[in-house]
Amino acid sequence: MTGTPGPNNLMVTASGANFGYWRTLPHMMGIGLGLVSMIVLVAAGLGVVFTRFPLLHELLRWCGSVYLLYLAWKIATASSAPRVEQQNSQPMTFWAAAMFQYVNPKAWMMSVTAISTFTVAGELYWQSATLVAGVFFLICFPSVSVWAGFGSVIGRWLHSSRARRVFNGVMGALTAGCVVMIW
Repeated sequence: MTGTPGPNNLMVTASGANFGYWRTLPHMMGIGLGLVSMIVLVAAGLGVVFTRFPLLHELLRWCGSVYLLYLAWKIATASSAPRVEQQNSQPMTFWAAAMFQYVNPKAWMMSVTAISTFTVAGELYWQSATLVAGVFFLICFPSVSVWAGFGSVIGRWLHSSRARRVFNGVMGALTAGCVVMIW
């Protein structure tokens, strides 16, 4: 699930194209930490809250959709200047990427599914939950890294402002399209 197209992977692709792989690294690490922290919270019982309070799930969908549309807008309207001229622009920070996971419905679905599917009941529960979180972190980083690397390669081909503007518009539209998956 961490390798499939979704909000995180589209955002790191756009970031890789606009800022390069190395400047996107904090964003990638934030995704991993945010996902792992969410898995741990779901293992601790937070996932049950959505079952007991469906209104909270609905609120998450609305907040996630609005924030995702905001991020899509930021991507679509990002600077079309070449990478070397974007030194004052900043990619998503570590903490912003980590906190984004909490309004990312795909991350919630992955966390709840992982804990309900791959943990064992009883005295080995926390060991299995820790293993699940660790495996997700180990798989998540290479997955988003491939997408950021892909974006970085694409960024090398975007020599004109027009090409970069079109690319950012397409990536923004694809990111906004993820809202459809939420509903």
